[in-house]
Amino acid sequence: MSSYDFDLFVIGGGSGGVRCARISAGHGARVAVAEERFWGGTCVNVGCVPKKIMVHAAEYGQWAHDAPAFGWTEAQPGAHDWTTLATARDAEVARLNAIYSRLLTNANVTSFNARATFIDDHTLDVGGTRITAERIVIAVGGRPQRPAIPGAELGLVSDDLFTLKARPQRIIVIGGGYIALEFASLLRGLGSDVDLLYRQPLPLRGMDGDLRAAMAEALENQGIRLHPGQMPAKLERGSDGVLRLTTEDGAVLETDQVMFATGRVPHTDGLGLEKVGIKTGASGCVPVTLEQATTQPHIFAIGDVTDQLNLTPVATAVGHALADTLFGGRPRTASFQNVPTAIFTSPPAATVGLSEEAAALQGPIDVYVARFTPMRHTISKAPRKTLMKLVVARRTQRVLGAHMLGEDAAEIMQGIAVAIVAGATKEDFDRTIGIHPTAAEEFVTLRTVTRQVG
Repeated sequence: MSSYDFDLFVIGGGSGGVRCARISAGHGARVAVAEERFWGGTCVNVGCVPKKIMVHAAEYGQWAHDAPAFGWTEAQPGAHDWTTLATARDAEVARLNAIYSRLLTNANVTSFNARATFIDDHTLDVGGTRITAERIVIAVGGRPQRPAIPGAELGLVSDDLFTLKARPQRIIVIGGGYIALEFASLLRGLGSDVDLLYRQPLPLRGMDGDLRAAMAEALENQGIRLHPGQMPAKLERGSDGVLRLTTEDGAVLETDQVMFATGRVPHTDGLGLEKVGIKTGASGCVPVTLEQATTQPHIFAIGDVTDQLNLTPVATAVGHALADTLFGGRPRTASFQNVPTAIFTSPPAATVGLSEEAAALQGPIDVYVARFTPMRHTISKAPRKTLMKLVVARRTQRVLGAHMLGEDAAEIMQGIAVAIVAGATKEDFDRTIGIHPTAAEEFVTLRTVTRQVG
């Protein structure tokens, strides 16, 4: 029997930490987890889950707006009840929060509702109690940050959306990434007047160029006012209670609320990493090896705290792989290649594999693009387009990337991701029979090369 209190101690009860803990316990390890805020982490409590519920709410309003075109004379959009939505959302979050706690209990994992910090490389202060562990996993996730401008404290960060007592009539969202676009879109769908500021010419920096352009058009069609190439310089509240945001080029925008969605940083402050000789990166992240080990070989880090690929399913996969490696007798790592992801705007977007720009750096490619009005909106006349795109290696004809903006994009891309991970070629797509009439069938009926690059 080990002289340590536990074989494994996990700092952080989010998706990655909980998965690592309970799989390790299933392999026979003595495991404990400490969570200082809420079980399930960002995703369950102030991220993916409550956000998606609010996205659904916004979509109902759009469907009601479209319904008369299909003969539904009583389905008219009306005033949205924010309190009803918030109550239903919070109840679901509470249910999932309890499930995470039960998963640990059922796996015989010891749980601490406390903050854990390092005393030395095998000892932790857990809510005032000294606890030792043979191995330690850092899974503390990230936190939203405000920009370093005067008055930034007057604005909201993404976590604050889920504590608002009422929907702001006017809001300015700052940022061009997932969170900014999703929150701008759902608030617009629920009735807010939304301005969106971002530094780049197009949103979603780093993603496929056609997808970025289609997203900008879709946001404008939804009624969001875009301000590309703009970032805030200062935020002030006037004596009339109105917030005034001054941009870097001197423009002044008036609003009721400002939300900063300008990135998240690893939540490593105060963790005591300096006591165990672990140096963080520029963003505060914990550098790790391919096996998720830190500079201390018995201390590991997983999830957003490593700032590798900050997605909940990735953290979960990495946590599971680490547990199998440490205690399951099956050393392995989770792949960071061809990870599918989605942006839950209106309409949503999803992507897997390489963008056209990234693929072109590897060699000659064939690019297939389809852009059309989906059947539903040929009837409703709503200005919503669908974009579908395949990026193919010219020599091998292997499909390197797939990108979509349009309804059900996330659901469709999950299946496409299986094909791309399996190494499917364009011929494999071509000989697959489409399901008609669907938008998804376009992925298997693209026959004409839109352009060749390289």
